[in-house]
Order: sequence, then C-alpha cells, then structure tokens
Amino acid sequence: MIRAHVYVSGLVQGVFFRHETRRLAQALGVGGWVRNLPDGRVEAVFEGEEMLVRRMIEFCKRGPPGARVTGVRVEWEEYKGEFKSFTIRY
Repeated sequence: MIRAHVYVSGLVQGVFFRHETRRLAQALGVGGWVRNLPDGRVEAVFEGEEMLVRRMIEFCKRGPPGARVTGVRVEWEEYKGEFKSFTIRY
C-alpha cells in the first residue's frame, strides 16, 4: 500500500477534473481526496494498492477531456490508511 500527494498544473479547473478524479478513484477503490487550489492547480492525495495509485497518477497526467495538463508533481508519503473513501474537498 502506498500514498501519493499530487499537484496538477495547467488548465485543470472548470473542466470536471475533480469529479472525474473522484469517479475513477471510487471505481478503483482508491482512498483520498481532491481539491482546487487558489493558484489554479488541483491537489490530490491517493492511498491504496500501488498499481491503483499509479493508475490515478497516470490519469492526472492527462485529465478529463477539456483539461490541458502541463505538469504533475508527485510527493511520495508514508501510507497512513486514513481514508475509507475518496472525496472532493472544497
């Protein structure tokens, strides 16, 4: 089990990025959250099986239709197992 803290840059707000991230994470059984940042980026934390978390990161590199991702920064953190689901934070 692993944990990734992800920051996504580009045209990633107003294109359903958070909703599609939540949809995929819930389908895969990945825990965590996603939110918009005031500077225009999207921030997310993913926890779960390594293969599934890496799949979420790959999704973040392209985003949903309409998104234009220009960068993804991943910070690997210690797995905490603190999430029972995946949510959008406001």
